[in-house]
This record gives sequence, structure tokens and C-alpha cells, in this order.
Amino acid sequence: MGQDGARFRPSYRLTVYLLATLPLIVAVAAITGIVAMQARQTSDREIAALEAALIDAKKAELRNYLSMARTAFGIVYGNARPDDARAKLEVAQTMAAMVYGREGHFFIYDYDGTNIVSPRQTWLINRNWRGLADRQGTPVVDRLIELAREGGGYHSYYWPKPSTGEEALMVAYVQGLQDWRWVVGTGIFIDDVQAVVGAARSEVEARVRATFAWIGGITLAAVLAVFGSGLVVNIRQRRLADAKLKALTQRVLDTQEAERARVARELHDSISQMLVGVRYALELARRRLSKGDAGGAETLTQGIDHLNGAIQEVRRISRDLRPGVLDDLGLGPALQGLAEDFGRRTGIVVEFETNPFRNRLDKNAKIALYRIAQEALTNIERHSGATRVRILVRGTRDGAVMRIEDNGRGMTQGNRTAEVPGLGLRNMAERMEQLDGTLRILSSRDGTMIEATVPLTHMLPPGNTSEARA
Repeated sequence: MGQDGARFRPSYRLTVYLLATLPLIVAVAAITGIVAMQARQTSDREIAALEAALIDAKKAELRNYLSMARTAFGIVYGNARPDDARAKLEVAQTMAAMVYGREGHFFIYDYDGTNIVSPRQTWLINRNWRGLADRQGTPVVDRLIELAREGGGYHSYYWPKPSTGEEALMVAYVQGLQDWRWVVGTGIFIDDVQAVVGAARSEVEARVRATFAWIGGITLAAVLAVFGSGLVVNIRQRRLADAKLKALTQRVLDTQEAERARVARELHDSISQMLVGVRYALELARRRLSKGDAGGAETLTQGIDHLNGAIQEVRRISRDLRPGVLDDLGLGPALQGLAEDFGRRTGIVVEFETNPFRNRLDKNAKIALYRIAQEALTNIERHSGATRVRILVRGTRDGAVMRIEDNGRGMTQGNRTAEVPGLGLRNMAERMEQLDGTLRILSSRDGTMIEATVPLTHMLPPGNTSEARA
């Protein structure tokens, strides 16, 4: 299980992409939810308003129908007595003959609940329907009687359609003939209204789904754009990194080859010649001593002197490669020894100045500053033509500072320029970058100044004895 988790662990690049796209996806999801909610609320209000308007139109139609019906039997009812059976029969016949449309008709109940007129559903006639309720438990006849006693009103309930027998929602409007204790009314099915409302709701849902699709498409395009741009940037950065890595590798190889060439040259020019001189002196001393020549001892002494010189030269080369004094005594003595050797070898006057550090430099900082000093002195010897060099090493509130100044012709002469630094200057700059320090180079016809600053993060506290003192 642990191996599977490690196998499917997302890469750093994928994690960055996910973190970049997650806020976008969350924001789009929130916007989508808000838009959908507002769209549904708006559509619900519009559909409710549409439904109310359609039902109001149906109710107005019912009032008109009942008004026409009352006009038809108004004279008979107005001239009849409460117990006039003939007038009641005439009115019932008139109402039974008044039908409209496929479903429209008039109905009459007395206040006891007995149906008197129902031309499209004759099985209701002469039967008492008190207590009748629709499929949802809504009282039908009792509520119609109650409305008629109050003068009139509307009532909605489910009722079987005369044409199909299927139940549908119907809105009825009734009025009361109080003298006869009759409920006179008509109803209209509003399933067409429900169909219109349902179609409107379906249209709204379709619009919401289309909006979701558009938002999803735009989100997908945005995510793909993020991934695509990230991929392009990543490829470009990788190419740049590969190019930089190749250049760095080449610089490292060049530095190694240059160092090997320097060591080989010094071995050939100094050590090899000294050892050859020692060999000749020893051979000459052997021949003289074999002949009993007293000058053999002097020749032997010269060979020993040459051998001592070779030993000193080996020590110098070894010290240049890795000075032991840097580890034993610290940066100050190591730089002072480097300056003295440089002055003796080149004849250039070197002034060295330092002050004790309250804190001490760590190992990496000491090595970096020492190598920068070596590189600077090498450049001075080869290119500057200087006669005087000043080296200053001191501690400040910001860290440690090493400044090397010469009175040579500067870097603006010949092929070496401050804008196109050589390999040595690049090595100095890279050493400071690794320490988060700074390297400042100022050059003119009057000389060159190189200043390297190491931050306080590379200063050790006084009580730390794990590093040599600076």
C-alpha cells in the first residue's frame, strides 16, 4: 500500500498546476452555483407570475360564463317563489342545455348536497355528495356549498374530465341562489395551464443546463490554458536550465582543466627542473667522491639545497591547492600568508590589513573568500601590470567584507572588459551567490577594486568551537 502511494504521488510540477487551477475551479463552481440559484429564483418568480396570470384569466372566464347563465334564467328565478317547482325545473333544464367546449358545463347542487344538474356527468344527478373529497383529500361539494352560502367564490380540486375520465385539476366558480338554497356554478380544467407552466419550467431547466455547459466549457478552456501555458513555460524554463547546466558543466570542466594545466606547468617549470638539478648535482658528487675529489662534498651540499628548494615548492603548490593554515589558524593568517608569498614571487608590494572578528566565519565562507583572493591575485599578476596591491579584511554589522585593490590598468584595456567577465570573475560571482553574498567590481584606468561581502548568516557565535577561527 505504501509503495502504491509512493508510485502515484503527484510530481512537484503537477502539484503546482493543481494549486494554480484549484482556486479557479472553486471560483467558477461558486459563480456557477450563484448564477444557477439566481436563475432558478428568477424563473420561479416569473413562472409563478405566469401561472397566476393564466389562472386569473381562467377565473375571469368562469365569472363571465356564470354571468351569462344567470342572465339566461334571471327572469324565471326573479319571478318565482321559493317553493315554485315549475320554475326550478325550467331553470334546471336551461342550465343542463348550456354546455361549451369539450369539457365546459354548468352544475347545480342544493344545500343538502344533492346534485340537480350535471349534463356531461349524468351519473351524479339526484345523488347526495356530501363528504365527497378528491384524491388529495380536498372537500369538494361541502366547500362549494359553503362558498355559495357566503355569496360565491372559487374552489380548486381534482375532478374526472368528462371526455376521458382522467382526473385533472379544475377551478370552479359558484354562486348561491339563496331563495331556492341552490349552488349554481361552472368549472374549467387547468391542465393546459399546468402544461404551459411545465413547458416553461423545462425551458428554464434547459437554459440552466446550457449555462452550466457554457461555464463548464469556459472553465475547461481556462484550465487547459493554464496547463498549456504552464507546460510551455516549463519547457522553456527546462531548456534554459539545461543550457545553463551545460554552460556550468563546461565552466567546471574548464576550471578543472585550467587548474590541472597550472599544476602541471608549475610541476614542469619548477619541481621538474629542480629535481633534474638535484640529480645532476648528485651524479657529479658521486663521480668526484669516487675519484677522491674534495669538491664532491660541496657538490653534494648544492644538491641538498636544490632538494630543499623542491620540497618548499611542493609545499607551496600544496598550499595553493588547499592551504592547511586556513583550517588551522583561520582566514586572516591564510590570506596574510597568501599575500606574502604573492609579494615574494611577483615583486609586487602587498599591503594586508585585517581586524579581529567578534564572530567567526563558517567553513564555506572562509573557503570562498580565500579562493576569491587567490583568483584576484592571479588576475592581477597576469593582466593588471600593477605595482601595488592592498587587501583589507574586516567584520561589519552586515557580515564580513574582503576588499582587494590594485593600481593597474584595469579591466577596460585589451580584451578583458567589465561587461564580459572572464571565467575567474564568474567563479567569484558564483561563489558569492552560493553564500547569498554580494560581489562588487569597480575598474578604471587607475586600477581595479573587488569587494566580496558575506552575510551574517555565515558568522558563527563566539562559543562555537566546531569551526576554526576566522
